[in-house]
Amino acid sequence: MSPPRRFRTLTLLLLGVVPFTAAACGSSSSPSGTSSITASKEPVTLRLGYFPNVTHAPALIGIEGGIFEQTLGSNVTLQTQSFNAGPDVVTGLFADQIDASFIGPGPSFSAFQKSNGEAIRIVSGAASGGAFLVVKPSISKPADLEGKKVASPQLGNTQDIALRTWLKSKGFSTDTSGGGDVSVVPQENSLTLTAFQQGQIDGAWVPEPWATRLVDEGGGKILVDEADLWPDGKFVTTDLVVTTKFLRAHPDVVKQLIEGEIAAIDLVRTNRTKAEGYVAAGIQKATGKPIPANLVTASFDSITFTVDPIVSSLEKGAKDAAALGLIPSADVKGIYDLSILNQILKTSNAPTYKGS
Repeated sequence: MSPPRRFRTLTLLLLGVVPFTAAACGSSSSPSGTSSITASKEPVTLRLGYFPNVTHAPALIGIEGGIFEQTLGSNVTLQTQSFNAGPDVVTGLFADQIDASFIGPGPSFSAFQKSNGEAIRIVSGAASGGAFLVVKPSISKPADLEGKKVASPQLGNTQDIALRTWLKSKGFSTDTSGGGDVSVVPQENSLTLTAFQQGQIDGAWVPEPWATRLVDEGGGKILVDEADLWPDGKFVTTDLVVTTKFLRAHPDVVKQLIEGEIAAIDLVRTNRTKAEGYVAAGIQKATGKPIPANLVTASFDSITFTVDPIVSSLEKGAKDAAALGLIPSADVKGIYDLSILNQILKTSNAPTYKGS
């Protein structure tokens, strides 16, 4: 039985990608010069990263449904690689192993700052919601976590920042070595499930489908739905980032990739069953383990898939990370290049978005 939770309707406008509550904004500045993008016929390889998480459904649908293959030009060869968490993606970006990736906001601004604002740009949002703190049934309130051990996907990733910030707001201290009032243990999500089942940890702040798995397979319960901590329940869980090198060299390919993402999100609205099937297939392919269809369905219920980058939530996340000492400052000015996304949205007279 999946845990009870507030159902966030996937009511979307414009090809199913723009929430009706999204504020219309002006275009952001762009270093990529996208006023007139023309498709090149030169051979290009696009190396795309993603996570086998339901919060990365637009990527999984785009890959498994062949949508990216359809929107990318015939001259583009798509190579994909799955990751456990954002910091690993940052390593891949810096090592020139990938050109673009679906990724959480935490690693996005970490990569931006580590490269002095040069390495990457966020070109689109992808998902909002779908992150929870799941704990043992014996834990009923924040105070019960004192002296306990709680996992996150990786040090400095989006959920790790959220967990440490929430604990801090409750008066608990943490450190990057697992010390403090509550011990935070960054580890791979699959290991977290096993550790929770074996009683080695007392809880975890994780994205879907892992939160539901901790409940269904680990006997846990939801203590915190992260959406409850944000205005209107909106916070960015997944963005689409591209290296500035690739963005400047191949804006046409980036445009085709975003168009594929839009089509993948649209499929969630028009044929959710098929979309869920692609997500299940993608997770199984990446992890080597099947995922029950009802688990994907339950995970979809807590996530809104949208190209809205929800800039304000990333800006707050950067402030939180800086306050925790995980990044040197909260400055993320210039991290967004939404010019291509806005160009696509304008063709359908849809609201556009302004970056930071």
